Amino acid sequence: QVQLTESGGGLVQAGGSVRLSCAASGGTFSMYTMGWFRQAPGKEREFVATIRWGGGRTYYKDSVKGRFTISRDDAKRTVYLQMDLLKAEDTAVYYCAASSTSSTMLMTDQRQYDYWGQGTQVTVSS
Repeated sequence: QVQLTESGGGLVQAGGSVRLSCAASGGTFSMYTMGWFRQAPGKEREFVATIRWGGGRTYYKDSVKGRFTISRDDAKRTVYLQMDLLKAEDTAVYYCAASSTSSTMLMTDQRQYDYWGQGTQVTVSS
């Protein structure tokens, strides 16, 4: 069983930065595709970024490209989301997710993920 624990959320001013971390326990972390999703109040959860196993190929939601960076440290069993130039519309609960599917495809659909963290709140004040 894989457990994911996010940290690093909080209140930040528009234009600022925050780094989210997601630590995994259990399973073979290095073989998982990892993703970040977010859910704003009154909206459905949406894809933000993903990083594949074995080389770390990445893919981003269009609105965060150039501002957010996903990375992973397999030795620490941790995935990160560096968020820069934050905007008020980035305010949401951010969720970390892991997919044990050994696919070479980049995964943007939350149905492709098996394990989820509890979420961490990021609030951007304008």
